[in-house]
Amino acid sequence: MVVLPATLSAAAAAAAINLWLSIRVGQVRRQTGISVGDGGNELLQRRMRAQLNFVENTAIVLILLGLIELARLDNPWLLYAGAIYSIGRVLHGLGMDGGAFGIGRAIGTLITMLFQLILGVWAVLIVAGIY
Repeated sequence: MVVLPATLSAAAAAAAINLWLSIRVGQVRRQTGISVGDGGNELLQRRMRAQLNFVENTAIVLILLGLIELARLDNPWLLYAGAIYSIGRVLHGLGMDGGAFGIGRAIGTLITMLFQLILGVWAVLIVAGIY
């Protein structure tokens, strides 16, 4: 039996997304010859910020997923939550480049904020014995 399957799945997706975001930063670094910092390059700044934003938000989401899953085992909604969160983070990463995918940033930000709110409230409800 896999322990914390929703959290494990979300963490695996997070690792893949973080790698993808890192590769996108590396592509711009290679194209521009900027190995340290951002050199004032806007695309590099955007991609670096997309990866940092991912790291800033994903840690708390994974912690909440794991703790809620421990408290409420076998809840299929957690697997869906992790999947939707991951899709939102990909949209955000693409949207940070601007252009045609710019709306992805807004959608990804909204998904991130909603999931942090939902998971945070869910955790409080568990502690309060309401759910």
